[in-house]
Parts: sequence; C-alpha cells; structure tokens
Amino acid sequence: MKRSIVIIDDHVLIANALSGIISNFNQFEVLYVCENGQDFQDKLKEKHPVPDLVLLDISMPIMDGFETAKWLKTTHPNVLIMALSMQDDDDSLIKMIKNGAKGYMLKNVHPTELEIALNTIANKGHYFPEWAASKIFTSISDDTIDAKLKIKISDRETEFLKYSITEMTYKEISEKMFCSPRTVENYRDSLFEKLELKTRVGLAVYALKNGYTE
Repeated sequence: MKRSIVIIDDHVLIANALSGIISNFNQFEVLYVCENGQDFQDKLKEKHPVPDLVLLDISMPIMDGFETAKWLKTTHPNVLIMALSMQDDDDSLIKMIKNGAKGYMLKNVHPTELEIALNTIANKGHYFPEWAASKIFTSISDDTIDAKLKIKISDRETEFLKYSITEMTYKEISEKMFCSPRTVENYRDSLFEKLELKTRVGLAVYALKNGYTE
C-alpha cells in the first residue's frame, strides 16, 4: 500500500518537479499540491484526504512552514512532517523540530536521497541528514546537559537510550529488551518528559553526548 503525500510549497515549479519525481517512487503517491499552509487548511475543509506525510516548505506567504507545522502538530499529530528548505541555518532547523517536524531536507537533494529520506521517515518516523543531526547535537548546551544529568533515569530507560542511537525500530528494540513495543514506547515517552525532548533524534543526541552507548 502506497503512502500518501501532500506537497506544500509556494514555488509552483519546485512543487510540480517534486510531484513528478515522487510519482516514480513505487512506495508513494502525491495526493495534491498546496501553495501555503492556508491553502492546505482550506483543502482539508473541502474534504480533501489527510495525507500520511507532508513535504512542507518553510518560507511561504500567508501561512509559512513554521505556522503550518505547529497547526498540524495540534490538529493532525499522526501526519509526518518533512521540512523543506533552501537554507541549512540552525534557527530554522531547531524551530521546525520544536513545531513538530520529524524530518528536514534541503531542496537541492538528489532524487535518490529524496527517496531514501521519504522511506526512512515513513518507516522509522524520522529523518535527519548528517549535517542536520550535527546541528541538533551542538544546539544542546553544556548547561542544559549538566542540568539533565541530575534527572533520575532508570536502568531500563538507560538500556533504551543505548538502543535509541541505533537504526533499530521500536519493535526491534522491544525484542532486544524482552518486552512489548508498548513498554518501549512508555520508556520513550518517559524520557521525552524527563529530558524535555520531542524526537528520537533528540534522545540519540542526548545519549551520545552523555555516554549512553554500548
């Protein structure tokens, strides 16, 4: 079964080019294209289908990517958001993650990388290229880490943190930990709350920076 995608980008040529490229991917289908977040909201009100994944441009008129991501996070939390940008600046990356983006990609990526990125976010729930993960890593200040080290993390949560760095899915982690996938999700949610994080990438960065490795 194909995963459905909506492209939100005010640059018509780029949006149509992306749609054409993605149409060649067996695993995905583009439902429709929107010019901005408001256009997307309007289409949903008109009973257009809600997609599995949104490719969301950041810089748009009327309703930009930041606002749209924040709205989606509240109204349709199951929709995966892949941010699209022409720039790799730290502020946009961190702000989009805080607003609910589960992936971040530059518009000049090769179609092969685009397909890998879409498959990764669809199957694992997140996708951040190496340059983005590096920026997220450095965005966590030493003061913040020092404060978080004082937080009590259980042995089982520590074990989960070590696995969070790997490419394993939550189901595979549950098999390694000899527990149910739901229990693993509980460990994840507990750590999200304790460490004030929102993504698995954030957990992985925290684990690496604090020595939670195998």
